[in-house]
Amino acid sequence: MRVPVERAMQVCPVEVAVSVLGGAWKLTLVKYLLEGTHRFGELGRRVPTANTKTLTRQLRELEQDGIVARKVFQQVPPKVEYSLTEWGLSLAPLVALMNEWGTAFVDSPPSSR
Repeated sequence: MRVPVERAMQVCPVEVAVSVLGGAWKLTLVKYLLEGTHRFGELGRRVPTANTKTLTRQLRELEQDGIVARKVFQQVPPKVEYSLTEWGLSLAPLVALMNEWGTAFVDSPPSSR
């Protein structure tokens, strides 16, 4: 488990969730992995505004936290597939609610004051 997650465990469960899932593109990656297994390039095409270094870091953190599984195939050219673990799959209801909320926000943003 990553140190930031261990620290968050000393605060409250909300901080644990933010520590595991917060960060550039993490929930978006989980959203796409809920559709099934993807290779790195496929995920990169789904999130074209994210750079390769950021996607790599976020996937590694999700893997370290037990949300994503990484399978490496010993072949040339190299092939790596990402999928969700049971913990990752358990995020489906949360991701669906956040997706609905985000859509509603885009469709009817709060007025500026």
